[in-house]
Amino acid sequence: MNPIYQKITGEDIEKLVEICDERRVVAGAEVGEDYCHDELSGTRSRPEVLVRPKSTAEVSAVMRFAAARKIPVTPRGQGTGLVGGAVPLCGGILLDLSSMNRILGLDETNMTLTLEPGVLLMDVAKYVEERGFFYPPDPGEKTATIGGNISTNAGGMRAVKYGVTRDYVRGVEAVLPSGEIVEFGGKVVKNSSGYSLKDLIVGSEGTLAIVTRAVLRLLPLPKCRVSLLIPFPDLVTAIETVPKVIRAASTPTAVEFMEREVILAAEKFLLRKFPDHSADAYLLLTFDGAEKAEVETACRAAAETCIACGAPDAFISDTPERNESLWAARGAFLEAIKASTTEMDECDVVVPRGHVAELVLFTRELQKRYGVRIRSFGHAGDGNLHIYVLRDELNAEEWTRTLSAVFEELYAKARELRGQVSGEHGIGFAKKNYFAETLSPAALRLLSGIKKTFDPDNLLNPSKVIPGA
Repeated sequence: MNPIYQKITGEDIEKLVEICDERRVVAGAEVGEDYCHDELSGTRSRPEVLVRPKSTAEVSAVMRFAAARKIPVTPRGQGTGLVGGAVPLCGGILLDLSSMNRILGLDETNMTLTLEPGVLLMDVAKYVEERGFFYPPDPGEKTATIGGNISTNAGGMRAVKYGVTRDYVRGVEAVLPSGEIVEFGGKVVKNSSGYSLKDLIVGSEGTLAIVTRAVLRLLPLPKCRVSLLIPFPDLVTAIETVPKVIRAASTPTAVEFMEREVILAAEKFLLRKFPDHSADAYLLLTFDGAEKAEVETACRAAAETCIACGAPDAFISDTPERNESLWAARGAFLEAIKASTTEMDECDVVVPRGHVAELVLFTRELQKRYGVRIRSFGHAGDGNLHIYVLRDELNAEEWTRTLSAVFEELYAKARELRGQVSGEHGIGFAKKNYFAETLSPAALRLLSGIKKTFDPDNLLNPSKVIPGA
């Protein structure tokens, strides 16, 4: 339960202006509407004041002031989240970290990049690739900030081979709710020195501390990348082929599944033809590596496996231009689906790889039973599905009732299949109740205890993630 927070006063505004100067403090109705919501969720709330710090020292000063006054603080990056994680549900201070966007140093010897949380993911990729390095995490939203990616432990399409954000965060500097500045981890490759507080911060969605600097692990840039688009007669055949592909060749960089309806929506949205849209289901595979021969051998083995499993053909994409065209279509799926309806919400459950087809087929049952359109695509290689329920012409009452019923069934099915509530978008506020249903009393006690240890007054991003917080 949230405590009784103090309301922002004129004196509070003056103090925040002293910390950050008047150009970076916006109060009341002057705060733009975009700061009252995130990219997708229907969760909306207006902050009492927006503050844009430019340094760790300013973040620390704001938190010390907020802690003394018992004012809630919600950290935010670009606002591209989908579960209400950066929405200031309790009012108070919205701390926009997007101005802390400096790349602080590339360490070629230790293969690390040190940067502030407001740097955009696409700028990280461009910066390191121009210098012969590679940052593997690849969430679909390239305009998200690194701080946001760290906050949600974002994954993306390359997770099947390379892992997720947590695997590439070597160290963080963070500000605690008290305003204290702490550092966890660093540039070392190995560390068995006690509890990994750094890994606890990654994925905590801004509820434990505010990341103000990060040290990211880099890899050598792969010299060759080839993609395969494989049509299949049906989704079940496509999904059942995935483990056979992974066993037959070196691990693919990405294994995506998609259905014809989503491809057609992307074509309409982009005004660009997909290489093929005649089949009901597809796998999109990518292989990368240091040697062209190695990558081509892996692609050939994957194509042969797919054809042996029932695919009629395999389309190869072996130039940067073809790869860009193919993956641009895949990257447009979310926006294409959004453009096709009046409103939508997403369930990004993750299940064991062998149950992906079962869950997608279950969405078709729900579509018929509730008379609502449901579209899905996702990461077949790691079992993470993006399932979208579309409002279309439903009135507000019908939409609320239908969405709730469909989500209850989807999350219950995911639990039945031994899955989890979120694969990469986090819990935020929108998924908090569904998350609660997955927790044992002991697990809930541990999570609540961790939150209370970091944030005894529940000031930092309250009402998020932890049931009852």
